[in-house]
Amino acid sequence: MEKLITACGLDCSQCEAYIATKANDAGGRAKVAEAWSKMYDCVLTAEDCICEGCMQGGIISTAHANICAVRSCAIARKIPNCAHCEDYICDKLSGLFEYTPEARKALEDIRSKL
Repeated sequence: MEKLITACGLDCSQCEAYIATKANDAGGRAKVAEAWSKMYDCVLTAEDCICEGCMQGGIISTAHANICAVRSCAIARKIPNCAHCEDYICDKLSGLFEYTPEARKALEDIRSKL
């Protein structure tokens, strides 16, 4: 599967919610909802875990994508991801990178090719 890099640098093609959505796998989305509910101490349903890629223009009903400050900023700036931003690395990203070093690497790889 081709990489689909989000605004923050995560790869949608590796996301369990994205994979289950693309496979039309309601059971897979339910498993994601259960795991994420435990991980983030919240209540999510399979319907909360429908996602076609947060920067792809499709359905993004996952709980986080709808309120993601990084995604909202990239959309407002009309950039495909934060690698293209003149304010890279901002406060929105720096905290996220502590938990997702792979996202930083993906954006750094993109920046190196700009």
